[in-house]
Amino acid sequence: MSERRLRRLIALTALIGLAVAAYLTYVHYAELEPICAGGGGGCEKVQNSSYSELAGIPVAVLGLIGYGLILASLWIPGDGGRLAGALLALVGFGFSAYLTWAELFEIDAICQWCVVSAVLMTILAVATSWRLIRPPEPAAAG
Repeated sequence: MSERRLRRLIALTALIGLAVAAYLTYVHYAELEPICAGGGGGCEKVQNSSYSELAGIPVAVLGLIGYGLILASLWIPGDGGRLAGALLALVGFGFSAYLTWAELFEIDAICQWCVVSAVLMTILAVATSWRLIRPPEPAAAG
């Protein structure tokens, strides 16, 4: 996959992640219940659990920051931007894995928004890591 396509994939995925995190942040501060297909109360149970905040900061706000920083890393030139994007996405992936574990084994509920965010962060971890380690593209003949 070319650098251009990787950047587009990363940008689109991060933008979708920003939208999900923005919705969940809005729901948190508006004190609303998230809209969840299929019912069952999983989203409400997860959102009202002790795992929905870290040091008093809503996890959704952390998601906004993380997705925004991954998106911003695309505008940092060279290896520094590639490394920053990959590190941010890998940390986000690890945090998503922890939260998924908490949903399954501590909260005993699954939130579809959390699953979507975990999938997006997995895509970002793979795409940003590939962008970092892939062989450089040959220079175009002039």
